[in-house]
Amino acid sequence: MSDQQTDFGYSKVSPREKTQRVAGVFQSVADNYDLMNDLMSLGIHRLWKRFAVELSGVAEGDRVLDLAGGTGDLSIALAARAGETGQIILSDINGAMLSIGRDRIVDTGLIRQIGVAQINAEQLPFADNYFDCITIGFGLRNVTDKQKALRAMSAALKPGGRLLVLEFSKPTSGLLSKLYDLYSFNVLPKLGEAISGDAKSYQYLAESIRMHPNQKALKDLIERSGFDRCEYYNLSGGIVALHRAFKC
Repeated sequence: MSDQQTDFGYSKVSPREKTQRVAGVFQSVADNYDLMNDLMSLGIHRLWKRFAVELSGVAEGDRVLDLAGGTGDLSIALAARAGETGQIILSDINGAMLSIGRDRIVDTGLIRQIGVAQINAEQLPFADNYFDCITIGFGLRNVTDKQKALRAMSAALKPGGRLLVLEFSKPTSGLLSKLYDLYSFNVLPKLGEAISGDAKSYQYLAESIRMHPNQKALKDLIERSGFDRCEYYNLSGGIVALHRAFKC
């Protein structure tokens, strides 16, 4: 993929430049990331994540990798299901985001249950067939080579292990799609400027969502990457979709 161009929002850049620019976006927004999530979604992101945890099938003693886990919402919720005999690894490629996530884990007293690791989703440093479940919440669209990352996830999962991809997607209603575009390109950057002093990062957020594969295309990509029984659930009219699949 090194000789190809890839998407950074609506721009075409080299894969290396995308990785660097995405890192800059999340370095910029890390301090206000949780606040902005609450404001942008009116708190509904918590329900989306709760649904993902419910469908994860994580049980006592399971090993779980939370990729692009950022500030730790999913890891903390999954730790309650895996229990003291389980293992949760909160990971993110961005050190600023991961630092906030680690602080939250320390504050909640879960540091013995949740490990923290700075990881590129395309290059997972784990043995094959290690995890029972891998989650990636609102992070796959920022990965430079999505199929490479999905194949790495497949390798790291045990046979029959579960993958959950929670991501912004395509609204199922034409009217909702128009309203969503209006909000995303007119309100969201202004909100980012007011809260974080950074309109450009939130402009990228809106563009990256539009460039991400739709529900069916992502399902097909997941199935080409070592998974089967992939199904997706539209949440909030398709603004968000949860894809669940199993390692072949």
